[in-house]
Order: sequence, then structure tokens, then C-alpha cells
Amino acid sequence: MTNPALQSNPWYREPWPWFLISLPASAVAAGLVTVWIAATSADGLVVGDYYKAGLAINQTLARDDAARALALSATIKSENGALTLALGGRMQAYPEQLTLTLAHPTRQGMDRTLVLVHTGGGRYRAALPLLPAGKWQVQLADHEAAWRLGGVLHIPLDRAVTLAASGPIVHQPEGD
Repeated sequence: MTNPALQSNPWYREPWPWFLISLPASAVAAGLVTVWIAATSADGLVVGDYYKAGLAINQTLARDDAARALALSATIKSENGALTLALGGRMQAYPEQLTLTLAHPTRQGMDRTLVLVHTGGGRYRAALPLLPAGKWQVQLADHEAAWRLGGVLHIPLDRAVTLAASGPIVHQPEGD
């Protein structure tokens, strides 16, 4: 006569060993996922030569000052799958091309650069690429990079967005 209460099941039929095994196994799986994310994602935040990057900031501020001096503004709209832009300000002549950079806030690989062609009277046009919905940083510059306008654009582009050079002109001291 054997007592069924005294008989034990094999270890793999008990829940506690599996629970104890699952804890380190989940840590190993999370570590492997972390290594995969680190290997496949670009780290665009580190600048190798920070001194040159700092000097470039002064040049960028000078471009903002040039846009303020010209009192530039641009209105961006989406019309029939194309991006249209109306440029205004105190310009003697309109450039033949403008460069519009659409920068995704978190994914550098999704950034797009559009070349807008002058269609007359301060109006420009370019094909609008398919972009994921969300908030995009926008930078508009002339082909010679003498001035720039910046702002934020929300995709899908349901209404017109105006980029304007505003605020006082800031003169940066020249550095070594």
C-alpha cells in the first residue's frame, strides 16, 4: 500500500522550478534585445570635434540674423500631393532654388531634404514625399546658405504653416 500523498511528481511537473528558471531567462532575453537595439540604431548625438561644431553654431546664428535683416517669412502648404511655398520679405531677387530640410525629432534616418524650384513671384514648388505622421523640425535656406528660417511642421499638413524670422538681430563675437 502506497500513500498517494507521499508520491512526488517529477521536478519538471512542478510550477516553482519553472518560475525560478524564468527569472534569469527573461534577463538574458532582455539583454539580447538591448544588444540588438544598440547594434541596429544610429547614435547621432555624439559630435567628434565639438570645437568645430561650436564654431558652426556661430555661422548658423549669422544666417538667422541675415533672415531677420531681410524680414523673411515663408508660408508652406500642401496642394495636390505637392509642397508649395510662398516666400516674402525685402529681397532684391528671388533665388531659383530653395532647400527645405525636414528633420525627424528622434530618427535621423528619416530626415528628408527637398529642393524647391522657383515658379515665379516668390512661389516655390516640390513633390511632397510620403512622411510618417508627427512633428518635424523644418529648416528653409537659400542655395548659397546665406540665410535660413526654422520652425515646426506637423504631418499630415492640413493647414498652412508660416516660418518667420523674428526677434532682434544677435551679433555673435568672433572666436578663435
